[in-house]
Amino acid sequence: MIEKVRPSRVDIRHPLIRKITVFTVIGVAAASSIVACSSGPDQPQSVAEQFATALTDDDVSAAANLTTDPAAASTAITAMIDGLGEDEGTFTVSEAEQSGDDAGTFTLDAAWNFGEGQDWTYSTHGNASASGDQWLIEWDPALLAPDLRASTTLRYTPTTGAPPSVLDSAGQPVMEQQVVTLVNLEPTADAAAVAALISPIAPTITADSLRSDLAASAGKPITAITLRAEDLAPIEDRLASLPGVMLAPQARLLSVDKALTSPTFTGLSDLWQEGQDKSAGWAVQMVKENGSATTIAGQDGPVAPNIATTIDRNLQLGAENALAGVTQPAVIVALQPSSGAVLAVAQNSAADAQGPIALTGLYPPGSTFKTVTTSAALQAGVATPDTILPCPGTENVEGRQIPNDDEFDLGSVPLHTAFAHSCNTTMARLAVGLPADALHNAGLQFGLGVDYVTPGLTTVTGNVPDANTPAERVESAIGQGTVTATPFGMALVAASIAHGETPTPMLVKGQPGVADQTAAPTPAVVTEQLRTMMRETVTGGTATTLADIDGLLGKTGTAEVDGGPAHGWFVGIKGDLAFAVFIAGADSSAPAVQVAGTFLR
Repeated sequence: MIEKVRPSRVDIRHPLIRKITVFTVIGVAAASSIVACSSGPDQPQSVAEQFATALTDDDVSAAANLTTDPAAASTAITAMIDGLGEDEGTFTVSEAEQSGDDAGTFTLDAAWNFGEGQDWTYSTHGNASASGDQWLIEWDPALLAPDLRASTTLRYTPTTGAPPSVLDSAGQPVMEQQVVTLVNLEPTADAAAVAALISPIAPTITADSLRSDLAASAGKPITAITLRAEDLAPIEDRLASLPGVMLAPQARLLSVDKALTSPTFTGLSDLWQEGQDKSAGWAVQMVKENGSATTIAGQDGPVAPNIATTIDRNLQLGAENALAGVTQPAVIVALQPSSGAVLAVAQNSAADAQGPIALTGLYPPGSTFKTVTTSAALQAGVATPDTILPCPGTENVEGRQIPNDDEFDLGSVPLHTAFAHSCNTTMARLAVGLPADALHNAGLQFGLGVDYVTPGLTTVTGNVPDANTPAERVESAIGQGTVTATPFGMALVAASIAHGETPTPMLVKGQPGVADQTAAPTPAVVTEQLRTMMRETVTGGTATTLADIDGLLGKTGTAEVDGGPAHGWFVGIKGDLAFAVFIAGADSSAPAVQVAGTFLR
């Protein structure tokens, strides 16, 4: 035992004696701070508690120096912290006893918490012994965790179950998790050699484009392209052999068919990831030097279910093929009127460059909006389908000179004929006498201006403000002025006319959207009259190039825009299919009508 320093009667005022006394006091204090010195019944407990405290505090040096092999202990404790995380584990001594004057045993209880519900607890057993006046922990990696050895380490890892699939309406996978490979280039990479291999897959990637990207990266690596397995396989060995090229595999959710692409896939990917996150579990693994691992603790998460969508693969491919030859931004949105199911949403590459315009791009709907104007007029009682109305080639209505397309002049004709031939002058004159909110309310009856929160789908329908002056109503009546709609919104208008009321959009089966407002449905007699007029548009009006398509109903539209060519529209109904075609800058509705024919045929 270390004796306590007792007060000395020696006169310590003498400098030499004072110096010796101070050294003695300091030396005794230092000796008393030496970890677990001397012997006694509490020494195994003391050294074990100090060891447990140091482990809890992630104090590698303090814990290692309490052992008989500080170097080995330091390596193992550092690896444990690296593998399981800082501040995650708590160690306490539950038992300790001395056996003889220079030996003892103890039990450590460990508790790790890696997050809510992720707890790992266990106990280990160790020995302590006295070496001279100092007690030390006899080093054994199994002190840190059961069965841990010098050749193994511990690792915490989140886990996920088998990745779900995204299914089409027939129950077949349309998107699945696949391995893709990032082709990363160092600044020293030979851009010409890389481009020669990947340009057959991606023609827009050239040696010059790669050099430009590398120059802009400020000396950092760039990702030249991400390749699917089938694209990588023929060139993998040659790419890997190029200096400065690194291939990095990653798991991603992709369409099973490279030809399939849709703005809806973004929202579906988000839903898929939510399912994966909910399926997360956790594991603690014992990792061997060769990298093989054995799970020693943890829990699997729930199985993530497949996502069953309403996408019709054949319609989706048909829509994409119909748009393939269009150079301007072009889209098709197809819905099932009876259920609100989203059957297809397709965009060409020019549209993709502008974002998901099929679902959220707002444009003046032009003459396709005459479906709403005519509905409002019929409901207001200002006309019937057979009412004879003037259709001059051009007319000044409320100070706005309104022309028909190429200023065609039909004279006086029934409303249904004016509708089928898309008489701007007729519609403008009809709208003047309508109430300020008539077009707004008629639009709401067809879902236009309604916002929907739909699982997997982000959409906007459009906006039809009140037209408070006759001049405003003239502009709104022909789908110009402040009236805007998305292709999705106009497809919903067509679906509403087909169904007799607005169906609730749905992309994931059994999960229809929720509307921010509801409107009473259009009277059945009015929707029936509109369907008859839309049929006449195909058989004898502005869409006669589609007359060979049995049972097709439709409405063409050309929408003027400032500073550029007009947009082209076509909305159609065929049985339980409603759709909208939109082509930006088409200059007329003819290209949209042609695309619709390709899509349907």
